[in-house]
Amino acid sequence: MHLSDTQAASRDVRRNRLRLVVGVVLLGALLLAVGHFIGWRRLLEPWRSIGLDTLAAAVVMVYFSYALRALRIYHYFPAETRGRYARCLKLTLNHNLLNNLLPMRSGELSFPLMMRTYLNIPLVRATTALIWFRVLDLLALALIGASALGAHYSPWIPATGAAIGAGFFWHGYHLLRPLLHWLDRLPEHWHKRLAPLRAGLPGDKQLFRRSWAWTLANWLAKLGAFAALLALLGAIPPLPAILGAIGGELTSVLPVHGIAGAGSYEAGIVAAMLPYAIPAETALGAAVNLHLFLLALTLIGGGIAYWIKARDDA
Repeated sequence: MHLSDTQAASRDVRRNRLRLVVGVVLLGALLLAVGHFIGWRRLLEPWRSIGLDTLAAAVVMVYFSYALRALRIYHYFPAETRGRYARCLKLTLNHNLLNNLLPMRSGELSFPLMMRTYLNIPLVRATTALIWFRVLDLLALALIGASALGAHYSPWIPATGAAIGAGFFWHGYHLLRPLLHWLDRLPEHWHKRLAPLRAGLPGDKQLFRRSWAWTLANWLAKLGAFAALLALLGAIPPLPAILGAIGGELTSVLPVHGIAGAGSYEAGIVAAMLPYAIPAETALGAAVNLHLFLLALTLIGGGIAYWIKARDDA
């Protein structure tokens, strides 16, 4: 058994080293591609054409999306978070910082740890809630992407997407009820063991609806700002800009990333735009600039989180 554990640990170490090497290679490939095909001075040139009011609006929208994400936590754990929204916002900004900067999505692990530290929520319950949030995030991205794609072919499809989102708001809880019912009917010893996991899932319709509403609102704000910047930075039409923003965000589910997401984030944006005949050079330049914008706001958000912590704990 000890040998098996040692072998498993050795495999994990090799796997993590391989992921790190791939991440460094992605970063190096991105730097070489930008330097060879675009040039750094030319890359940053589009920022000159973006007015300060437009840039300020994009910044406000992104931070507004973070505020909405904090509201999702605030309303999902009402007993623990009542009157403590500042802590929820601090947690959101710190989680965003670690998630965007640490390699191999290891920043995700910070969420349950900070939930326990800031709000005294058990690790299993917080981890289950994080998985639920990620399921909602993927559903929101898929719904927004399908609606944007459909708008290119028929004006009725976005309305259909809105109807699907509303239908999920009102009736989606019924899709989750069989799992909750099964967990509640487990034998007593299993029921006790899985109680923290059960507590991390939405236990009633109101909790389900609030988590979905804040998820959808958050992504609409964030993707709207990112798509607008992509369109301005590369003179890109609205549809590929929206799909590019979604493509970049979807790279968060990948197991391997460049340092601070460099390389993989840009690849997601470029890949989503290629079917629309956007030149790879244009798509790459816009993607790198958007990533620089995101990282800048991430670092500033970490500074804001530090300030919030000082105020919240005073």
